[in-house]
Amino acid sequence: MAEIIVKAEKRTDLKRSDSKQLRKAGMIPGIYYVEGRNIPIKASELALRPLIFSSESHIVSLQIEGEEKPFSCILKDVQYDPIKTKPIHFDLLGLKEGETITIEITVKLNGTAEGIKEGGMVQHNLHKLEVECLPQNIPSHIDLDITNLKIGDSIKVSDIKIENVTILNDENASVVSVVPPVVEEKPAEVVEEAAVAEPEVISKGKKEEVVDEKEKEKEKK
Repeated sequence: MAEIIVKAEKRTDLKRSDSKQLRKAGMIPGIYYVEGRNIPIKASELALRPLIFSSESHIVSLQIEGEEKPFSCILKDVQYDPIKTKPIHFDLLGLKEGETITIEITVKLNGTAEGIKEGGMVQHNLHKLEVECLPQNIPSHIDLDITNLKIGDSIKVSDIKIENVTILNDENASVVSVVPPVVEEKPAEVVEEAAVAEPEVISKGKKEEVVDEKEKEKEKK
């Protein structure tokens, strides 16, 4: 796994207003968690970009101003502004040699599934997997070759084997699958009800005939 160096400074002012001022100055507030304690820190957004805008997992070499040695850690969480989508806070988790850690790793799909040629569709169900391992064994990502997948085939958690890494997800969970093409159902034909013609008023015709006969009798007189 690649290592990223992040330089940071300790924070002494922890008010919300101070955090806002930091962000305006291009600095992002954060916390470094290590051995049951936490250290409030701040780092430039520019220094954090390679770490937070990446799908890869990285070991972070955290260099805090005033500390003699760098700290080995991983990115635990990032909070973003919901409108500007900019980072507003970050958390780093310290690593201890010889102690296992639980972390989510990105799953990458490689190749073009054979089932696509048959009209199938690839469904990527799990984009990240939760794993447990020693810090030195943390994979940067998990590669899955989907080339041979046909319609109806899938890769489950139990199919993935990574040396020195334990996957914690349900072993029967499908990570990726190829499903049949979606067949659009034809809309049901709308049967129009035949318009029912109103029956002719026969009495009207008879009435008119009676009137005509009376007129003829008057003319004869």
